[in-house]
Amino acid sequence: MRRAMSITEVREQLMTFPNILQAEQSTVEVTRRGKPVLAIMPWEVYESLIETLAIMSDRELMENLRESIRDMEEGRTIPHEEIEEEYGK
Repeated sequence: MRRAMSITEVREQLMTFPNILQAEQSTVEVTRRGKPVLAIMPWEVYESLIETLAIMSDRELMENLRESIRDMEEGRTIPHEEIEEEYGK
């Protein structure tokens, strides 16, 4: 969930954000004159976004992911049991 707040409201309530964001699993869109200028989010959300951007910017990794998805869609998979037999648990 995302809620919008003006910079003035944010200034008044800044100390309550950690509890609010954690409880609601939400982000805050900070606005100035009605236009978004900042986002406040839980640290876990920020870390997740940074990790996702790092993965998506790695061309080789993304190509491997796309190839894996194609393999799955076309049924080119190895049963879990075979992997366990070959590599152990």
